[in-house]
Amino acid sequence: MRLNHLFVGVDLHKRHHTAVFMNGFKRKLGEFKFDNKPSAFPELMKEAKKYVKKGMRVIYGLEDTGGYGRSLAVHLVEQKLTVKEVNPALPNGVRKSNPTVQKSDAWDAECVGQILVDKLETLPDAKPNDKYWVISQLVTTRIAIVQDITALLNQLHTQLAHHYPSYKKFFSELDGKTSLVFFEKFPAPYYLEGITVQGLREFLLKPSNYACSLKTAEKILTLIREDGCTKSEYQEDRDFIVQSHIRRIQRCKEELQGIEARLAMLMPETGYKLETMYGIDLVSAAAFVAEIGNIHRFNDASKLARFSGIAPVIYGSGDNHKHYKCKQGNRALHELFYRLACRQIGTKRGSKEPNNPYYYEYYQQKLLAGKTKTQAIICIMRKLVDVIYSLMKNKTEYVKPSMQWKQVG
Repeated sequence: MRLNHLFVGVDLHKRHHTAVFMNGFKRKLGEFKFDNKPSAFPELMKEAKKYVKKGMRVIYGLEDTGGYGRSLAVHLVEQKLTVKEVNPALPNGVRKSNPTVQKSDAWDAECVGQILVDKLETLPDAKPNDKYWVISQLVTTRIAIVQDITALLNQLHTQLAHHYPSYKKFFSELDGKTSLVFFEKFPAPYYLEGITVQGLREFLLKPSNYACSLKTAEKILTLIREDGCTKSEYQEDRDFIVQSHIRRIQRCKEELQGIEARLAMLMPETGYKLETMYGIDLVSAAAFVAEIGNIHRFNDASKLARFSGIAPVIYGSGDNHKHYKCKQGNRALHELFYRLACRQIGTKRGSKEPNNPYYYEYYQQKLLAGKTKTQAIICIMRKLVDVIYSLMKNKTEYVKPSMQWKQVG
């Protein structure tokens, strides 16, 4: 079968790509460098025809079909050509296993081609779709903004520790609306000179949704008096830094709201009902879709499990075989399944009742069978892969297994 194919491994870059043409014996036939722009993609197809004989089929392998290689993948798929998505860890293994250490675009493309020949049947088809790509970009942007907020909050903590030594006792959350409004208006204690308890309460009423009491306002002013004077040199510059951090945090929060609003409009178009399962909200559902994409890329749940790095790896010799945790696969998707598994076996606030009795019971059974906690969670993750795969493939709602929770004691 492989003798009737021409395999094209492509090393992807921002400005240009490098393709290597190989036959079914993994012999390199040639290489071709072309620009990363749609007008240059037909040149690749034209070059491939030089190595194609009658009855042969061209198979393309790309590592990154969601980033630099997306335009090429879209073009090839639109031309009704077969494009396979190659996990970057696989070509990297080929590079490391080679006795001669080398690094070049052509060699990287050849490593992709070798994986393409060896694992043709198991590699998922690349099916770029604008809808999934946009969701993926929104999720990526959201993650970047959340990281920005975290960094800004850490810097804000540092500044406020000098101005208000007891600031952590003022509000339950530093990034809450009431807290940010307060510290933006009063970046240092001397801004509060002449402010009464009633005056501070009236100022905080609106941002706190009219929940601020006189007791809260009095507590804040009392803590400030107990901390004493904290004014120092270059105080105005330090005040500006605090207000700058807060303005940037507020803008980031507005951007998050905008992104989540767009996700709320896009997700129903996929037809997936992942949010019907406990532990999956709009953001995590979008993250699953962003990492998995079109579920029909995977023939069954086991392939999705391998793609996620959840399926165990077998090591053995003779009669001795052991299963080990896979350290390859899509780590972002692996993390999503891990968090979902932890939510299933967690307990409801204020009680010992598990969020999902079925998975909690399964978790306990695995522990009794001698599994470690990590191994037991991985077992749950593998079950959840089947669930997510079924929900996405059939576009159905999640049905919680009927199981009564019996509290002991």
